[in-house]
Amino acid sequence: MSDPQPATFQIEKIYVKDLSLELPHAPGAFLEQQQPNLEVRIDTASGNFAEGYYEVTITATVTAKVGERTLFLVEAVQAGIFAIRGVPAEELPPLLGIACPAAIFPYLRETVSDTIVRAGFPSVLLAPISFEALYAQRMQEQGQAGGPRIEVAR
Repeated sequence: MSDPQPATFQIEKIYVKDLSLELPHAPGAFLEQQQPNLEVRIDTASGNFAEGYYEVTITATVTAKVGERTLFLVEAVQAGIFAIRGVPAEELPPLLGIACPAAIFPYLRETVSDTIVRAGFPSVLLAPISFEALYAQRMQEQGQAGGPRIEVAR
């Protein structure tokens, strides 16, 4: 009788899947004297695309507004390819919903911050996120449409 294959978890690649930047009121937006109101939304998703390979994505949408005027809008989708084998089926959802996004998030923070700086605005660092809490929220909303969301306004 042979032992079952040991569980393996490996990051194969982390990459920017999609990136958009909008400056609808440039160049006038650079003359604003007021501190903008930042809205940040985070979404996660995952899917199996080949035997033992999963893509996990985190989407960050960052909007800076002064009143009704949008100074900038950045949407970044950071993705990772993970090789996962020998993991029991019941352990796979938390792995894809907590561990994988936690591995990708530092790269997403850098992508968003770099994009905003290159647009000519001061750096915005996304606050750390509890992907465990986000996953728990997803489990509570399982019957509802759409993925998990965290709304952060500063």
